[in-house]
Amino acid sequence: MIDWDLIETHWPDLIRVALSIRQGTLSSTLLLRRLRADSHRNRIYQAFRELGRVIRTITLLRYISEPNLRRQITAATNKAESYNAFSTWLRFAGDVLARNDPAEQEKLVKFNSLLANCVTFHNAIDLTIVLRDLRADGFDVRPEDIANLSPYMTGPIQRFGDYNTDSIRHPPDDFDPHFDLTPQVA
Repeated sequence: MIDWDLIETHWPDLIRVALSIRQGTLSSTLLLRRLRADSHRNRIYQAFRELGRVIRTITLLRYISEPNLRRQITAATNKAESYNAFSTWLRFAGDVLARNDPAEQEKLVKFNSLLANCVTFHNAIDLTIVLRDLRADGFDVRPEDIANLSPYMTGPIQRFGDYNTDSIRHPPDDFDPHFDLTPQVA
């Protein structure tokens, strides 16, 4: 049961805290630190917890009753899971390098994220080049077709293969990121 009276009683305090965060006079991390200490006795913490329960309930009811919202949430979740699977696949040596050193773990996460972003960017450039070539050959490239593509491809990547470094001396041509999606006139 939601304690509506508690929310109503502390509503001005909740608004004041939200405005302080928005104006930058109170950081959200400082607020969380303050509310965490003795939180069970802190009435503002309890009011925020009740308000969170209201918001969670409304969100769940919307999720149940709105098919469009379910599709959006599923699509966003699938994208995040695809990235996570891609990032895990790229991680050299898998979990073999796992250590109980927080600094090393943080470095591994950051380097893996950097690598995943670089490979994703490279895949997106490759996809754009192929799409431009298809368009130049007269194929109709539609936005709904492009929406089904993913830059998280692993097939063309040779993680442990041969790497030619001879071309490093020659900088690549500038890449034009613009891709025109207006329909082609036959």
